[in-house]
Amino acid sequence: MSSPSNDDSLKPIYGPFFGIMGCASAMIFSSMGAAYGTAKSGIGISSMAVMRPDLIMKSIIPVVMAGIIAIYGLVVSALIANNIKPGGKEGGYSLFNGFLHMGSGLSVGFAGLAAGYAIGLVGDAGVRGTSQQPRLFVGMILVLIFAEVLGLYGLIVALVLTTKAS
Repeated sequence: MSSPSNDDSLKPIYGPFFGIMGCASAMIFSSMGAAYGTAKSGIGISSMAVMRPDLIMKSIIPVVMAGIIAIYGLVVSALIANNIKPGGKEGGYSLFNGFLHMGSGLSVGFAGLAAGYAIGLVGDAGVRGTSQQPRLFVGMILVLIFAEVLGLYGLIVALVLTTKAS
């Protein structure tokens, strides 16, 4: 008897749907997180720049960190898209692979959404606080790093899931 991942009955025509949904989820949710983080941090930078325009370039760090979240989703989405094959018995794309790819996309997507949200909140408050008390800058950077790591955890899990696909 063959293994479940090679069984033709588990390679239906709708199998790639799950992989495509994982690919879309990776991009959609991680981009939403990056967009929120960029917008929220940008609001803080704009408010801070009225009184302290000399700190604009120093305060751009949360925006850059939010943009990295979208790159995580792009990497996973590209990996998933390269592995998607047509369904059917001759296609060779099993439900197992589809579910792995969907889980991979959701993992990086939701982690990116959460990380972007955290970066936005910390970036907004941190930039405003740093304009009034410059010693807060190092603390803001540390909290931003911890928020960014949330997205990195999702990327790691997504890469492990993607490499499990046969």
